Amino acid sequence: MGDEAMRIGYSFWGFLGPGITDTPDGGRSHRRPLIDALIASGHRIVFLQADRDRHEAGDTLDYDFVPAFPEIDVLFLEWRWPIPGRNTTECGSPGHTCDLHRQTELLHHYTADRRTPTVIWDKDRHLPTSSPWRHHPKVTVCEAALTPSPGATSLLFPVADAWLDHADPEALARTDRPLSLAYVGNQYDRDNAFDDYFAPAAKHVSHAVAGKWPNTTRWPHVTFLGRLCFQDAMALYGTALATVLLLPERYARVGQMTQRIFEAVLSGCLPLCPADIRHAERFVPDTLLVRNGSDVTRTLRKLRTEAGIESRARLLADCMSRLEPFRLSRQIKVLNDLLATLASAGAAR
Repeated sequence: MGDEAMRIGYSFWGFLGPGITDTPDGGRSHRRPLIDALIASGHRIVFLQADRDRHEAGDTLDYDFVPAFPEIDVLFLEWRWPIPGRNTTECGSPGHTCDLHRQTELLHHYTADRRTPTVIWDKDRHLPTSSPWRHHPKVTVCEAALTPSPGATSLLFPVADAWLDHADPEALARTDRPLSLAYVGNQYDRDNAFDDYFAPAAKHVSHAVAGKWPNTTRWPHVTFLGRLCFQDAMALYGTALATVLLLPERYARVGQMTQRIFEAVLSGCLPLCPADIRHAERFVPDTLLVRNGSDVTRTLRKLRTEAGIESRARLLADCMSRLEPFRLSRQIKVLNDLLATLASAGAAR
């Protein structure tokens, strides 16, 4: 290991492999590439939450999961927040998950008691602005936004270099796409965006929605498929001409684009981006900016009837070029620079 290599205690609640169908986890396309890049940088990673890949999915992966409190140089948290009825209940009660309890233990043991340098990656924007952890001298907060909160570092969801480099816009544009519109993702805080953009267009074009949408009575005309396994969700993108990038308002106002943009684009599914998302023009070309449901419908019809293979290939190539900020090698440099700063601060004590 180099001088700046560290033993990192990494806490996340999700999967490194495909996982299981009946669970939310938006990190499956980017978490493992990030972890592998950290290891390739010379760091040693020990995972501090439960090994859900083994316990729930039956997948045995070659990573270290440690249930206790090992010696580490840095604590890295994918931030967990209270979810009533799930992680706020008593341990062992029906439906309980122990992610929040474990995170609290880790923060008290390492950050508060041992003053271990701690990185909080607030991927879901649930860390309150008033949280004392934002002001703790040993804590650095990262957010996956182009315009993060004051004092936070921008750490975007990374897309693997090989996936980006090997994508062929022309081949993807030639793929038969029976669906005009698809959406992959869960309902969480997206009702308004769905009302404004997806639901009106769904009245006029072939479509499908994959994910957990428990409250759908207001959209009887929309085809909801329920949750799909990760591979099938990615395959859905491969059958669709376009998707709409639906974001909760707390994401949209800071330009926090989710991993759905590169999952779609690299499957050949063109991303239509609501123009009111901050920095929307950085995510997609003007042709794919939309302002309401009627605009979505018009754009889809143009793509279907007027845009030939060459035109769609050019649009895909343009979208791929706009994924460069998400490139893993760029984001791992951001993270390694941050870790080096933490190491220097620790050495100066």
